[in-house]
Amino acid sequence: MLANLMFSILNYAAKKGVTEARVEAASKQVARQTGVKGETYAYWYLRRQGYTPVARNYTVAGIRGEIDIVAYDGQVLVFVEVKTRAASGAWQARPEDAVNHDKRRNLIRMARQFLRSRRIESATCRFDVLAIETRAGQKPTVRLHKDAFGMGAD
Repeated sequence: MLANLMFSILNYAAKKGVTEARVEAASKQVARQTGVKGETYAYWYLRRQGYTPVARNYTVAGIRGEIDIVAYDGQVLVFVEVKTRAASGAWQARPEDAVNHDKRRNLIRMARQFLRSRRIESATCRFDVLAIETRAGQKPTVRLHKDAFGMGAD
């Protein structure tokens, strides 16, 4: 119930775009803000889809990056990578295309550490990629790629 309400509020606000339209070149701070807004939108989107989040922004010392969201989808533990892009008029790669080999390898290493630290190495798990594209004045386009890659992908 709460997830539906929060998602409805975010969805309404997102009609204006998850990010502000800016004429100036995108800076790291703007990109970071877009990512944070996208992850918040993704969190409530996943809750609405029936996921039960257990961790956000999970990091491991010595491994670059983070796992954006760790959640249960039924009995399956899911490591979710969220990629958000503010669409411009020019052609650009899809957000999910940024989950390349190196990113997958780091996510797998962090996921293994997450499982080890909680002593649940035998848990059934998968990796999902949630792509969000925003355009100013429009609702975001969301694509959820379930089981986007597996543990053996490194």
